[in-house]
Amino acid sequence: MATTTSTQDSGLLDLLNPVFAKDTGAKVTVHAKGSGAALQMAMNKKVDLVFVHSRTEEDKFIADGYGVNRRDVMYNDFVVVGPNNDPAGLKGVSDVTAAFCRLKAGGEMGNAQFISRNDASGTHHRELDIWGAACIRPALLTNTAWYKMSGKGMGETLKAANETAAYTLADRGTWLKLKKDMKNLSILLEGPLKAGDPRLMNPYGIIAVNPMFNASANYTLAMAYIAFVTSNIGQKLISKYKFNGDQLFVPDTK
Repeated sequence: MATTTSTQDSGLLDLLNPVFAKDTGAKVTVHAKGSGAALQMAMNKKVDLVFVHSRTEEDKFIADGYGVNRRDVMYNDFVVVGPNNDPAGLKGVSDVTAAFCRLKAGGEMGNAQFISRNDASGTHHRELDIWGAACIRPALLTNTAWYKMSGKGMGETLKAANETAAYTLADRGTWLKLKKDMKNLSILLEGPLKAGDPRLMNPYGIIAVNPMFNASANYTLAMAYIAFVTSNIGQKLISKYKFNGDQLFVPDTK
């Protein structure tokens, strides 16, 4: 299975996969990457299914014939985190586009830095969408001194932001799992799980590789895994998965 780094970094798969293995006798080999890279692995015929959070790219993946039987699994949301002293003044801003405009202004004044994952992940795509809706064309960001690019997963990007006192966009699940080590960072703008900006909703879907595209894909086990995570048992495991009392994902099977 190719999946986003957030499902791995949050620890959720460490809960789900052993239960699936016990029920089926099948071990799940996980390749944790950004959603774009995970989908590309499927297009390169290297995995049997994908578990990602980038809906536009997911829909294209299916429309192009690479995937079938997409199911909603769960959601959480994105949060904007940054230095505790908040030099860009995001605290108290409820509109994410307004917050990003403040980040741009702070960066241009030399008061703030932003770290992007820059890895074609679902988080990266959402970040670029917000910049585009806010105050700068995403293509122009690479030429700005205050905009840094990690090219890494969510956990490593958060660690880099913590070390350099920079802002970043993070999924709540990974943030909650790592926040005890993020001494220099705090949440400055909430997503909808804390009644913040609804544009920061973060849904996750799971898709089997189309056996008509890749005859060697293990379609039977891929569908068994999809059935598992969307079953009452799988959804209850997701619902009960907490870290230090915080729920990391909300089950969302339709």
